[in-house]
Amino acid sequence: MPLDASTRAMLQQWHRRGAPPERRLPTLALAVALLLHALFMLAIWHEMRPPVSAAASPERPDDVLQVRFIASAPQAATPPPPLPAPPRVILKQPVPAARNAMTMQLATPTPTPAPAAVPQLYDRDGLPRLPAAAASTAVPGYVQRMPAGDTRIMQHTSPVPYKATRFEQYFPPPGETLGGAVLRHVVEAVVKSTDVNLPHGVHLKCTTLLGVPIPNCINPPAPPSKKDGDERLSMAPAKPLAVDPHAPPPPSVAACIAMYRAGRPLAWGCPADTPNRSVDAQLRKHPAATGQP
Repeated sequence: MPLDASTRAMLQQWHRRGAPPERRLPTLALAVALLLHALFMLAIWHEMRPPVSAAASPERPDDVLQVRFIASAPQAATPPPPLPAPPRVILKQPVPAARNAMTMQLATPTPTPAPAAVPQLYDRDGLPRLPAAAASTAVPGYVQRMPAGDTRIMQHTSPVPYKATRFEQYFPPPGETLGGAVLRHVVEAVVKSTDVNLPHGVHLKCTTLLGVPIPNCINPPAPPSKKDGDERLSMAPAKPLAVDPHAPPPPSVAACIAMYRAGRPLAWGCPADTPNRSVDAQLRKHPAATGQP
């Protein structure tokens, strides 16, 4: 039902009337703010006040370090010791020689030659003296020196060479990080290799990406043949591994040449160039056959 005029007027009057003011809450908030400001200003003044001067504190005589400079008195010159008295020389009168006494005449002393001049190897500045030809020659500023001695000393190579085995594929590369390991496993899972056999005996090794072959094929070389059935692998070495202490002495070169000329097989110990030695011996024995003097 629509409201009558008196009810609408009363509602409008209540709407225009504001809330009753509360004076206690604003006053309390203002007092707390002023108190905090005063507390902050007191703390700032206490922290920023100048320190008490150290001169105002009383000093104790025990804390004072006193330094005194005492001039040293010059030392009196010590008089030199007296010189010893010179020795007294007593001159004796020469005694006349007897009538039949043997006389001796001293030879005239040979004048001593002047000492040879000592060669001066260095000048006044301490530099070595050089001949005029050497001094005029330009001295290079830097001379390249080749390494001397054993040059293998600075080679940091391992005395035991490393050779990879078939188990190398199961170990990660040295120095691989976690991200590198994850990337390597992803590439190994995505990229694979497969063998493709074509007509006429052509074998290709192609790369597949997610099982799909891509045009990246190579023709690997044929594997080496097996050597298991080769009888030469079971033969004794041409040179013995250990020297026989009771081996017979090898024959002389002349005996080996005689065996070669007789058509007999060469004995053990004959040089491998016995035919050449035989020809040289024949030429030395009959030089006229070759037209040599």
